[in-house]
Amino acid sequence: MTKASLIILVSLAICILSSLNFAYGAAADQNKFTVVGLVYCDTCRVEFQTSISEPISGATVKLECRNRTSEKITFQSPEITTDAAGSYKIEVTGDYEDSDCDVNLVKSPRADCNDPTEAWRKARVELTALDGVTGSIRFANNLGFKKKEALPGCKKVLTDMGYYELKDELGSEAV
Repeated sequence: MTKASLIILVSLAICILSSLNFAYGAAADQNKFTVVGLVYCDTCRVEFQTSISEPISGATVKLECRNRTSEKITFQSPEITTDAAGSYKIEVTGDYEDSDCDVNLVKSPRADCNDPTEAWRKARVELTALDGVTGSIRFANNLGFKKKEALPGCKKVLTDMGYYELKDELGSEAV
């Protein structure tokens, strides 16, 4: 009987240790996030993406988290450079439930497209496992720089989108 008791005790210990490892291992994985996004050139100067917007290779972004109460910086990534497709990826470890985290535009390598858009100068991301979002990938809204002058094809693109018809109907309120 003692041999059977020893086997049961060892089996129970293995189950408990496995459960603890599973619980704490899963919690550690919940605090690792990958923030992904895109930086584009707003070729029509309308502060949103169109079919003729262009990705910006070599643009620089930075992720910064600030505590909502104290405004102190709780996380700051190094400056990240976009790839040939204008995409970036920022690895983050930690849970920032009490912080507002934003991906910010830093600079554009293009002299003809380096005016940050007001609306898309930064993109907010949630970096906590306690918000009901599953998975470790967080998608930031696309960020854009405006071209110095709109391309000639913009009127057609915006008309195709219904933008100019709306302006005709609502007057200056639509712009």
